[in-house]
Amino acid sequence: MQKIIILDFGSQYTQIIARKVREIGVYAEIYPYNISRDVLLQLAPAGIILSGGPNSVYGDNAPHPFPEIFQLGIPILGICYGLQLIAILNDGVVDKSAAREYGRANLIIDKPNLLLDGISSSQVWMSHGDSLKSLPAGFEIIAHTDNSPIAAIQNANQNIFGVQFHPEVHHTEDGKTILENFARRICGIKTNWTTHSFIDNAINTIREQVGDDEVICALSGGVDSTVLAVLLLNAIGDKLHCIHIDTGLMRQNESTKLMELFDIHFKMSVELINGSDIFLERLDGVTDPEQKRKIIGKSFIDLFDIGAKRFNNAKWLAQGTLYPDVIESVSVKGPSVVIKSHHNVGGLPEIMGLKLVEPFRELFKDEVRAVGRELGVPDWFVNRHPFPGPGLAIRILGEITPERIDILQKADTIYIEEIKKAGLYDDIWQAFAVLLPIKSVGVMGDERTYESTCVLRAVTSVDGMTADWFPMPYDVLANISSRIINEIRGINRVVYDITSKPPGTIEWE
Repeated sequence: MQKIIILDFGSQYTQIIARKVREIGVYAEIYPYNISRDVLLQLAPAGIILSGGPNSVYGDNAPHPFPEIFQLGIPILGICYGLQLIAILNDGVVDKSAAREYGRANLIIDKPNLLLDGISSSQVWMSHGDSLKSLPAGFEIIAHTDNSPIAAIQNANQNIFGVQFHPEVHHTEDGKTILENFARRICGIKTNWTTHSFIDNAINTIREQVGDDEVICALSGGVDSTVLAVLLLNAIGDKLHCIHIDTGLMRQNESTKLMELFDIHFKMSVELINGSDIFLERLDGVTDPEQKRKIIGKSFIDLFDIGAKRFNNAKWLAQGTLYPDVIESVSVKGPSVVIKSHHNVGGLPEIMGLKLVEPFRELFKDEVRAVGRELGVPDWFVNRHPFPGPGLAIRILGEITPERIDILQKADTIYIEEIKKAGLYDDIWQAFAVLLPIKSVGVMGDERTYESTCVLRAVTSVDGMTADWFPMPYDVLANISSRIINEIRGINRVVYDITSKPPGTIEWE
């Protein structure tokens, strides 16, 4: 299959480049900037994109690709830092004293070219410090902005292009056209990467990977693991064994509803393991969020190891690990900063008794939803908001106790009920309640109270890599707050989180 390889130089937008390229039906993979020449050639890319990055190309530890990359005859598109790399590695000059430029700019096309074909003038998003000062030999300017005389360049003979702006971000109006021009017209990619083709390839890969072995699916009840279970059922049939662990940290009555759903709708047998006591015992007195995640990850694996012993041929553990989980946990693809560990990644012991099957490891959330629809998972389930693997443990800040779990479950239930009643649920990527380890004074029925604070969080997003806070209508917030305070003993104050990602994360821990 024809594909684009994206080399990651540390940009916060690298993963968005991959998702945007896939949106136009072209498969894209991300690899570290220091990939070797031999490995890159083995991947046989039809085109290469050099991502942006936070460094100056003149910095002591500035990341550079192998020098011969521009002599491979493979079309290249450099974005921001990638443009500057093209310049200095081909004897151009970058001005490290240029004025920093962030935000929207108007792109003006200077001459006809394949990369910007179909665009006359357009809004683009700038985010850079250094700027290109002098062109390398063989290159020419193809676009500029008021503040960037060299905003896009090309070497048409070698099919090397560079842009100072970020075509992958939402604020660049014609970014999708630019990426499609590069993939289709410059790289000549004809094949389409679709949900259907992914499913076919994934089924074949799973069958080859597991052979005659049996597979245990870690079924949390969220969208990812549910779609995974249906994919595995299509791939290996009765060699699949789904196990759901009731951690005691689920939504209210979640495990019971889940068992009924799979039995009635999917006709799949699911083994239920009640691990509530084990999880609560191990989390007793633990307040550090990273420690919580490690404990929960290890407890999951311990219980699955026990469950696996019922199946003599079970050699594999299937997990719905997604690409953002991997990126936020470990810098496996490039120099991206580690934000937090994920229970599917950072909490795994070196020896767990089962090998991993993770067919969604390179997918974004919206792509998993599309796979689910293609496999016949109902929309009402596919469109459910994400729920974290560690469950309510990372939404209860501070100590985990049965009482605090009960309080948060009730608050979260009211919250979701009210936004569904208001017709807002499908407009929100993720909504949930958080219980703070903070108490404040209140007055209820002329009596003094000293109870906990509940935070309401709702964000809009496409892939979870970035997110904006949702502008919840005041009347809806008033209804939610009134119900939570009146119906739940233990909460006397409700606040609304208006932090976007970045700078915050979606979850509080």
